[in-house]
Amino acid sequence: MTGGTPLPLISVITPVHPDKHAFLSETWASVRRQALPPGWEWEWLVQQDGPDRPDGSVWDVLPRDPRIRTGSARAGGAGVARTMALARARGTLVRALDADDLLLPGALHRDVTALHRTGAAWCVSACLDLLPDGTLRPGPWDPPDGPLELAALRQRFEAGAFPLVGTHLTARTDLVRALGGWPAYPALEALAMVLFCAALAPGVMIAQPGGIYRKHPGMTTSEPSYHHETDFDALRRSILTRLDSPARAGFSWLPRQPGAPNPTPPEDRADPGPRRPGR
Repeated sequence: MTGGTPLPLISVITPVHPDKHAFLSETWASVRRQALPPGWEWEWLVQQDGPDRPDGSVWDVLPRDPRIRTGSARAGGAGVARTMALARARGTLVRALDADDLLLPGALHRDVTALHRTGAAWCVSACLDLLPDGTLRPGPWDPPDGPLELAALRQRFEAGAFPLVGTHLTARTDLVRALGGWPAYPALEALAMVLFCAALAPGVMIAQPGGIYRKHPGMTTSEPSYHHETDFDALRRSILTRLDSPARAGFSWLPRQPGAPNPTPPEDRADPGPRRPGR
């Protein structure tokens, strides 16, 4: 939905590479099990980053379900894919989720409740790392419950100890759109999005884990090309130079009705027809 009143809906956005969808059915199972506060629903926007491969399709992994809405576009990386999906988001909130990660039970409920209770513009929940041997391990720098503000997050970023998993960000859709969506960076785009949100409005930490961050040999961040140091230096500079601009320009952001979702969802407009890219 691109105009009118957004639904009291949380739009989960998942970018997926055509060659890297081995865990997508598990991701779907974790989304399907989510329960939400009364009056709320979820939709899952799966955006393929690039065209179908002749030897198999991402869409073959997914069931027919009107809550799954798919799309594809030319390859541009995870940030571009998320932003392309953002155009189709009908919810008041958007929630990031990678194609190889999982939501823990109650994650979306806690996201909605935290933003409703505090009036914050965005939140991030703690994550558990899923190691190749099946071990679950908490993050090394997870903050406690409470506010998340730019100054502290920037300090941790500059120190190389950023405490949040940006791929489990939940934010008000209007804020994400005001920021232009996720940056088209070759790496660090999810981390950058958290900092860009913080530059316009404070957020809140949910210390109870809401997601599982799967670590495996095929993940994008394990590829040698991902950690190109020259690119990372340029990315850090790009991120830091953008963080000061809103304050210098006098920009900030507040929800239209802080903490108050729309009370009654309009009729569900999800198309139950054949699921192919472009729905």
